[in-house]
Amino acid sequence: MIGRVFWIQVLDRDFWQAYAAEKRAHTSVIKAERGTIEDRNGKVLASDVPAYTVVVNPEVIAERGIGEEVITGLHELLGKPENELKALVEAKDDKGKYLKNREIRNEGWKIDQELRDKVDEFIQKLRDEHDILETGVGVITEQKRYYPQQTLAAHILGYTDRDGNAVMGLEKYFDKQLKGTDGKLLYQSDGKGIKLPDSQDTYQPVVNGSNFKLTIDSTIQYYIEQAMQKAYDEYKPKSITVIAADPNTMEILGMANMPTFNPNEFWNYASDPGVFYNHAIKSRFEPGSTFKIVALAGAVEENLFDPDKTFMSGSIRIKGYSKPLYDQNRSGYGEITFLEGVKRSSNVAFVKLGYEMLGPDRLLQYVDDFGFNNVTGIDLPGEISGRVNPTPHNASENATIAYGHGKVEVTPIQQLTAISAIANGGKLMVPHVVKEVTDPNTGKTTVTQPQVVRQVISEESAKETGSYLEQVVADLDHGTGRHAYIEGYRVAGKTGTAIKPDGKGGYDRDKVLSSFLGYAPVNNPKIAVYIVIDEPADATGGGAAAGPVFKEIVSQSLEYMGVPKVADDNAEDDEKKTSATATKTAAAIRTAPDLTDKTAAAAREMLLKQGYNFETVGQGTSVISQYPEAGSMLSSGQKIFLITQQSDKPVIPDLSGQSLRDALEVLNLLKVGITVEGEGYVTEQKEEIKNGKTVVTLSLAPLNEYGEDIPVPPAVDETEGETAAE
Repeated sequence: MIGRVFWIQVLDRDFWQAYAAEKRAHTSVIKAERGTIEDRNGKVLASDVPAYTVVVNPEVIAERGIGEEVITGLHELLGKPENELKALVEAKDDKGKYLKNREIRNEGWKIDQELRDKVDEFIQKLRDEHDILETGVGVITEQKRYYPQQTLAAHILGYTDRDGNAVMGLEKYFDKQLKGTDGKLLYQSDGKGIKLPDSQDTYQPVVNGSNFKLTIDSTIQYYIEQAMQKAYDEYKPKSITVIAADPNTMEILGMANMPTFNPNEFWNYASDPGVFYNHAIKSRFEPGSTFKIVALAGAVEENLFDPDKTFMSGSIRIKGYSKPLYDQNRSGYGEITFLEGVKRSSNVAFVKLGYEMLGPDRLLQYVDDFGFNNVTGIDLPGEISGRVNPTPHNASENATIAYGHGKVEVTPIQQLTAISAIANGGKLMVPHVVKEVTDPNTGKTTVTQPQVVRQVISEESAKETGSYLEQVVADLDHGTGRHAYIEGYRVAGKTGTAIKPDGKGGYDRDKVLSSFLGYAPVNNPKIAVYIVIDEPADATGGGAAAGPVFKEIVSQSLEYMGVPKVADDNAEDDEKKTSATATKTAAAIRTAPDLTDKTAAAAREMLLKQGYNFETVGQGTSVISQYPEAGSMLSSGQKIFLITQQSDKPVIPDLSGQSLRDALEVLNLLKVGITVEGEGYVTEQKEEIKNGKTVVTLSLAPLNEYGEDIPVPPAVDETEGETAAE
């Protein structure tokens, strides 16, 4: 004994000390919470929620002799094949002993509360029928990622798999920030696992993931997806892609692809992996006539576009190429003005503008300046660049670029960024989907600021270009964009119908890519939208197929934003509209000045002198934020809100008469809870404290053209056949 003790305590001392230290040292992991993702108005798009996993204990089930009942019951509840359940329920180790715990994957893995309740009922039934406490069936609580809006904005959000690994979309792109860092507690215990009184604890605090607020507006996203679904059902195309943005900031208001998927059930789409593909940033194609905005803008900027000058339409021969280039209507429209050529989307007009007047070198320079040979830099994973690379001195390749065919391929996000540059006064900007990021560990919020890449064309040229694109929509006789015309709103746009390559060096006229690119209102742009429909049935053109989708999305969005309608004088065939008209219109437009970080007194004095309508919120001495943001175009009489303080009980301004969109933006700056009742404009507001946080309830109602509440009509008395209103 003495010899053995000496051997253990002296000769093998180091080994046994290390072994003992290992046995008594334990690490407890504290899981970090993955950050939530919200839309711009605080609606939750992705968050972690409790989830439940069904487990079976083969040893207990065998002892109770209830294997068949367990297999049958769980098969009915979870839908897992009985043979697979049998293998789990009867699982043994390599020595032939029953195992103790097996998870039922994937059918019983991270199930929701409703299914968990049914499993609990089944467990209780087994207990009652067999008079036992242990049934060998149990449920363990875990966490899972949940997307409460289902398919809404699926291609933007992406998803995480059941193990919590980010797979695509924002979840993947910002995974490191979203998931945070797990904490750890290192402690010492005795042989039974009980913590020692003198344990030398080491604590590594948990770092929870950051919370993301997006630029996406769930309401506009909903409008987009509903309009897309109608077109998808009607035209049965390979795919549809739509992107909408605020052209003044390049905040993405909505982005969707169809077919789409539900990130809560991503495994159901394994047979069709293409459904996860975000065409908005990853697909490259010949755009067709929507690309003509580049040649038009360039010609206007270089003072080469004379709307009244005429040319012979139908076909054109260019030096160095033996074959003629044709209009879509090969017989042409006779001798027409260049403005009519724009409205009719004449290829001949744009060959003259882009190839003959601008010339290949200047045209390609504008292509580069509008960003078509670079990525836009949007904060989503997997963006690819467009590719415009005609062979130098090849006449046909350089000429056809002017109307979007041949050696030109673009992405949808590039198209939207280009039209937005025309809408916002000539500035190419970086599109983004993240509005702000908040670190819950420090409370610090980082706001994404609008970023200008370059001034592509002058503000005057942008306004003039927009006035011509407006005629594409407003001319209800000749304009190819007339299907996008919205009564009461001035719309600028361009259609596109690109015949698709057949893969053999030619083109298949039975397969087209139809698109529409535009913005509204022309005099004060609030939204720019691009729609592309890949292979619609009957090769329907961009005006007929994509134009109505644009109209539905934009008309609903502008009303939701509270943009007032104007007198409808756009339907007149005004072929004489020139830059003078556009400049006159632009003179009435005002933009919000940058007031952030100024003293409240200085900001008020500046706004008073310049005649702005404004309201100061709070009693602070300096402006910490504002709405609308600096540089945003203001509608006539639109109010600027100056936020001068933020506290647990913020001062809420009077929001009566504001649109829902404007009211939500202001309240979000104040970091308060929001509930909404009704539709239209704010007519009443109520404040209350819930769980220590200020919550504002907004009551909405439609307004008539005089800004008054529209009275609710009397109920119809069907027996009388008429109402008092009638």
